[in-house]
Amino acid sequence: MKTLSRLIVLLLIMSSSSQLWSQEVDHSYKPLKLNLNEDGSKYIRFITWHQVWGTAQMNSQDQVEVDLMLRRSRFLAYAQVSPRFLILTHFGLNSLTASGLHPVGQSTKSSLFLHDAWAEYKVYKDYLSLGAGLHYWNGISRLTNQSTLNMLTIDAPRFNWPTIGTTDQFARHLGVYAKGKIDRLDYRLSVNQALVNNLDQGIAPDTAQATYLNDGGYVYAGYLNYQFLDKESNKLPYMVGSYLGKKKVFNVGAGFNLHPKGSSSLDLQGDTVSHNVSLFGVDAFYDAPLGEGKGAITAYGVYYRYNFGPNYRLTGSSDVIGTGNIVYLQTGYLLPEFTDLGRLQFYLAGSYRQLEAFEEAANGLTVGANWFIQGHHAKISLEYQSNKAAATGSERKGLVRMQAAVFL
Repeated sequence: MKTLSRLIVLLLIMSSSSQLWSQEVDHSYKPLKLNLNEDGSKYIRFITWHQVWGTAQMNSQDQVEVDLMLRRSRFLAYAQVSPRFLILTHFGLNSLTASGLHPVGQSTKSSLFLHDAWAEYKVYKDYLSLGAGLHYWNGISRLTNQSTLNMLTIDAPRFNWPTIGTTDQFARHLGVYAKGKIDRLDYRLSVNQALVNNLDQGIAPDTAQATYLNDGGYVYAGYLNYQFLDKESNKLPYMVGSYLGKKKVFNVGAGFNLHPKGSSSLDLQGDTVSHNVSLFGVDAFYDAPLGEGKGAITAYGVYYRYNFGPNYRLTGSSDVIGTGNIVYLQTGYLLPEFTDLGRLQFYLAGSYRQLEAFEEAANGLTVGANWFIQGHHAKISLEYQSNKAAATGSERKGLVRMQAAVFL
């Protein structure tokens, strides 16, 4: 009798469990948000993400070499502690490879570091907010303020962040900023202290080219864009790469980054001459649905005029960063939804770089696709890159890269 009773109880449990599993579960993304009051006006939000890369390319022995990389592993939290105050902290690691691992996790190549840490005060409605700390309210272009969570391509080219390692810590400056919206004009302006122990330290200036040697000083940066269609949020500085048809956006912008006496060279008499570093950009961004059941399009273009001093090129960056002109274009098409398994987006990007330090121009071409399992929150990307360096006689090199990315 006891055996029969136990069997009946077991069957009831299995039956109820199967009913629970058969019910439709809501797997849609919901922000990780902790409300601090009843109406949710005071809260803390948490964001975490991982991006894993697999790259295949030919090595110097004409053999295919495959490498894995944890491109980004980050954690971000921000709190709206009152209608006027906001605080944000963001830390993580970048570009972890097998060579950066350590038996007990003590490698400097795999260490976590602080990306952002700032506090902000809303002075007057949406017109003006002031903040200070280690921040990402950058100048020059939209891509210089790009979020790494929702890029159109797997990653943006390095030249969109030309000050990394020269005046800032991984595109973040220590300084103060102002941001706001005046009707459809969105702006961000900042005054920052320059990094002193930068990538060019220890390299003596010469007559052939400028070197980014400075005693610190201040960097002045800003980016303004006019939003003709839907307005974008500027609560956080990270600008969206593709809205996947959820907005209709057309913006035209311009930005700058100025560092007085930022670089140095020698004149013909051997005396040190300082140069004002001036970086400018103008860009346009369009992102919109094409109509019911017709998918969506994304397009972006930017022109950069960089002046780091005569014939400057960043140490170790070949023809990527330097004094000269750069044009970068990208476009993508999100296909109409044709399956419950996700959405497919194809994209194309290209760059043209004419730097003073090189006789020839460099260029790059990227072709790829994104498979959105759940929007930008879970996606798989595959792309092919072909790059021609500016060095005379250099051969075009290609690589294939796949990314798996998840953020919550």
